[in-house]
Amino acid sequence: MITLEFCFLAERPEFTALVAHWYFNEWGALAPGATVNSFEDKLAGYLQKDAIPLALLAMQANKPVGVAHLRFHEMTIYPDKTHWLGGVYVAPHARGEQVASALVKRIEQLAQSFGVRELHLQTEQQDGGLYQRLGWKAQERVNYRGVDVVVMSKSLS
Repeated sequence: MITLEFCFLAERPEFTALVAHWYFNEWGALAPGATVNSFEDKLAGYLQKDAIPLALLAMQANKPVGVAHLRFHEMTIYPDKTHWLGGVYVAPHARGEQVASALVKRIEQLAQSFGVRELHLQTEQQDGGLYQRLGWKAQERVNYRGVDVVVMSKSLS
């Protein structure tokens, strides 16, 4: 495993454009009309460290190698599910080094510090993949915006 440090995107806003490119390249095709700029504009709402929504960077040698965010209401079909882990992305060269696991665990800790009792996420991994290994439980399989996903939850209390 590589040595990681964490910081909020709010502390390193110069990396917003990089994260927007990562997100656009990974998920842009799923959002009709999306552009790198639209992802960058959305990330502007995550530039805080003491409130939700926020984005967290995993850093190695002072360079971002991954990102995840804590947000409200990721899936409009679940208005009752308030807090969500999302946007978990690891740069290709850092994959397989437990960066995603470290990001997820850190977001869980942050959510707890804000008093969040339960977190939700959606994943295209039908077996739950990484999230199942980290203790997340599958709740439902749905097709959301044309993509088959598993909605998962984890109790933080």
